[in-house]
Amino acid sequence: MLSSSVSTDRSLPFSLDLRPRPETLRDLFTDRPTQAIGIGKAAFWEGDTASHVTLVIEGCLRLYRILPDGQRVIVGFAFKGEMLGLSSPHVYAYTAEAVTPVRLGRVAMSRFREIVDGSTVLRPQFLDLLCEEMREARRHMILVARLSADERIASFLLSAARRLGTDRDDRVVVDLPMQRLDIADHLGLTIETVCRVLSRHKRAGTIEFLERNKLVLRKMSTIRELAGWSDDDAGCYSPSRSRTADVVH
Repeated sequence: MLSSSVSTDRSLPFSLDLRPRPETLRDLFTDRPTQAIGIGKAAFWEGDTASHVTLVIEGCLRLYRILPDGQRVIVGFAFKGEMLGLSSPHVYAYTAEAVTPVRLGRVAMSRFREIVDGSTVLRPQFLDLLCEEMREARRHMILVARLSADERIASFLLSAARRLGTDRDDRVVVDLPMQRLDIADHLGLTIETVCRVLSRHKRAGTIEFLERNKLVLRKMSTIRELAGWSDDDAGCYSPSRSRTADVVH
């Protein structure tokens, strides 16, 4: 009689991971705990160890540095869907402070880089975001160093519209939750200049105020021309274009 034996050894020569592989960098934050931060609270501070990559799920943050003389310089703002800490391998280069109530997702820096390094899909996305940060920094240097107040405001409005995904319509609604002083500190202007330029745009019909911090960009072609943006670029400054636009009176 033949005897049959059933092996009880169920070990496999490979590990079976049934979790779906992330297709985008934002997928890394799926099913992760989130953190709520109130207005004026910091997600992290300049000089802190860069321990996590942070995704803005809801809300807006101001990103600023403090100069040796105590002056605050706002280097940018972070909106819904944007990631912070990608270019900070050791310490955070700025403080991220909540402008509105904010909800954040976090992934440990070491884990984030481990997953990205091992993925041929995620590595190009990571590189694209780093390049975008460099382009934005270069654009901002030109903006502060060379452009007039009207050109700076126009460029800021277009940048906010593009990042919020609303820049392709003829009538664009832009929510700007930050204070006028925040905009001034970001653009290297005084708060009086920011208010004066916005009022001038309002009188000219270029923009319309729905609320104090919600604007309608009514003449996109005029704003693009004043800022030096082409209709299909991502904010690349073109002196030959911007200088053809007269200041709004």
